Amino acid sequence: MSGTDVDKKNNKRQAPPKQNALPGAFSPDEIFEKLRKTASEYLGPNSIDVIEKAYRFSAQCHIKQKRKSGDPYIIHPLEVSLIVADLGLDTSSIVAALLHDTVEDTEATLEDITREFDEQVSDLVDGLTKIAKIKFRSNQEKLAKNFRKMIVAMARDLRVIVIKLADRLHNMRTLGSMPHAKARRIAQETLDIYAPLANRLGIYGIKSELEDLCLRTLKKDVYQQLREKVSQKRSQRQEYIEHVVEILENALHKYGFNHGKVNGRPKHFYSI
Repeated sequence: MSGTDVDKKNNKRQAPPKQNALPGAFSPDEIFEKLRKTASEYLGPNSIDVIEKAYRFSAQCHIKQKRKSGDPYIIHPLEVSLIVADLGLDTSSIVAALLHDTVEDTEATLEDITREFDEQVSDLVDGLTKIAKIKFRSNQEKLAKNFRKMIVAMARDLRVIVIKLADRLHNMRTLGSMPHAKARRIAQETLDIYAPLANRLGIYGIKSELEDLCLRTLKKDVYQQLREKVSQKRSQRQEYIEHVVEILENALHKYGFNHGKVNGRPKHFYSI
């Protein structure tokens, strides 16, 4: 598929092909509006125009594809780009997130992406495509470490790894539509490869959520027990911790430890 097949009149704004999500789910257009709103908080109008162009390009490329859930495939790259925008990454990263599966799964080429966008976006998509081709087939910790090193070496640009983590996070969030055996394999791979990478990059929110989602798939009974026992919301647990921290720091000051500092945080299920 050439770039002109996707959008022969680049200078005219075209609506993306109409695709409907499953009942109760957000439509592609609704998710894009969330993306637009998030990105607009820190990016200018020109960047938003490029992001919208990438949405239209990706929607056209994936127009005949659906996910295992039955949703239009474009929902996946949209959700990945929304995670990337929530992290505050730049325009090229959001655009690459929208296009990350086009070269691997459609007839679009890197040349199309370079022509329609730029070489920086093309390089990011190329890095993501190369990582997607790596087949992880071992639970051995030593080999998992080698795979992580391989990903870092292949990525060259750290943004590739962050986008890949966002991709894996959305896949883990929607793992329920996968066959059980495949879901367990993906969860184990995530626990061995991607959660440690998120930790290494200091993206603790993604690390924690990946680990919890893996626990839910690999040890569902343990996960359910923890959910029942930890009935408080994270915000409630954070409030409790802050209260205890205040008590302890006041006690330290009372006994002359004026520079004492107490820290605490609510632990996620996998960590518990």
